[in-house]
Amino acid sequence: MMPAPTLRHLADLDPKMISVGDPLKLALAAGPADGSPTSVFFEIWEPGGGQPANSHADSTEIFVFLSGVGRAYSDEHVVDVGPGDVLILPPGSVHRIVNTSPSQRLYSVTIMAVDAGALPGGFAALVSDGTSAGFDEVDLATLTRARHD
Repeated sequence: MMPAPTLRHLADLDPKMISVGDPLKLALAAGPADGSPTSVFFEIWEPGGGQPANSHADSTEIFVFLSGVGRAYSDEHVVDVGPGDVLILPPGSVHRIVNTSPSQRLYSVTIMAVDAGALPGGFAALVSDGTSAGFDEVDLATLTRARHD
C-alpha cells in the first residue's frame, strides 16, 4: 500500500527568519524531512527588504511571485518582478531579491529543485532552525486570497 499524501494548511506552517531581524520570512511547506529532494517555501519580504547575495551550487531555484513588486539580481543580470512572474535561477548563480515597494510586502512560492548542498538537511534545515516570525493578518489574507475569490 502506498503512503497517504501529506496535506499541510497555512496555519500548520511556522514562518521563520534565518537571522533575528531579517527583512525576510520563509515558511517551509515541504522538504527533505518529508522524503523529497525538493523544498518548497512561502517567502515574504518586508517593504524595502532583501536577503544577502546567496548561491546554491546544486539547485535550480524557482520563484513564483504572488503579490508585491521587487527586483531580482542574478550574477550580472537584473530583472523586475511582480505578481504572476516566474523567475528561474540556474544552479550556482549568485542572486538576491529585493522588495522595491516602500509600503507593501513581496510574496512568493519558492521551489528549490534539489535541496542539497553543504548543510545537512539542505536549505530547509537552515530555515527550520531559524527564529519563529509568525504570519500576521496581512500575510494570511494575501496567501489565502485565491481560496476566497
